[in-house]
Amino acid sequence: MVCVAVYVRLYRPKQPAETAYAGNRQVTLWNTTAQVREPVATVNFGDPLKVLRRFQGHVQVRSTKGVTGWVDQHDLLSADLWQKASELETLATRLPIEARGHTRVLSNLHIEAGRDSPHIRQLTKNVPLDLLERRAVEVSAGAPEGNEEEVSSEPAETKKEDWWLVEANIPDQPVLAGWVLRRFIDLDVPRPLPDYASSGGIRIIAWFELNRVTDPSGNARPQYLVAGSRGSEGQPCDFTLLRVYTWSTRRQSYETAYVESDLCGKLPVTLTRAATLGGEVTFVFEDTSNGAPQQRTYRMHQTVVRRVRENGAPQPYKHAS
Repeated sequence: MVCVAVYVRLYRPKQPAETAYAGNRQVTLWNTTAQVREPVATVNFGDPLKVLRRFQGHVQVRSTKGVTGWVDQHDLLSADLWQKASELETLATRLPIEARGHTRVLSNLHIEAGRDSPHIRQLTKNVPLDLLERRAVEVSAGAPEGNEEEVSSEPAETKKEDWWLVEANIPDQPVLAGWVLRRFIDLDVPRPLPDYASSGGIRIIAWFELNRVTDPSGNARPQYLVAGSRGSEGQPCDFTLLRVYTWSTRRQSYETAYVESDLCGKLPVTLTRAATLGGEVTFVFEDTSNGAPQQRTYRMHQTVVRRVRENGAPQPYKHAS
């Protein structure tokens, strides 16, 4: 009797190589994971990298130029996170700008509002930001966010904190969208609006240039709408009051032309204005002070602002100065 041994090799489909992306402005590829090591290449933020293997918090990758090296796993973004970041940037391009500012300290740019959310990258101080959307989020009990000294100085009773969806305008790099903790942002509010807000106990949330008027010297003076609030951050309303500041050609100074309080306004504020200098302006936003969302429409003619009721809303006007 003859016994025949049959060797059967089971086919295992090759797994597709994992792709990750450089998560800092520049990421160094090293020749080893040892403490004594040498750089072999540098890649830029967003560059795709093929993941070869992982070892104790380090990842061996291959660049698009074929260079192989080791990086810290914290310097990489997963393909899933990179896709979410791309979708967030697409969303951000459709939103109107409510305010402008810059990073006050070293700040993390998150994929979602909240300290526990993965961060896309870290922003240095003084990075210009376009502020698009505000969100009040419960303070996480996890690790401090960004600058630990800044966080620890906040009152212990704070239960919610403000986050803003921003577009970060990093020099020589593509615009990047993400969420930043509000207290890490300094607003670039035009003068003299901060002085007026401070004297009135107002915390400025957003501002808009309504139009411009020409004074006797020939200078075009901007006239502003300011949306603000009082009290601490983390409030359910994006803003609770409005102020319109117009330029007095007779007094050569700004005057408060319109005041409204006791709102529960929700951003965005959308504006349309006439093409002529100092022309009529309409602005619209949603108010929930009476419970159900209600659209509020206002019209400014010269220095007079009135609330009006009409069908339809103006087309969004993306501008902040």
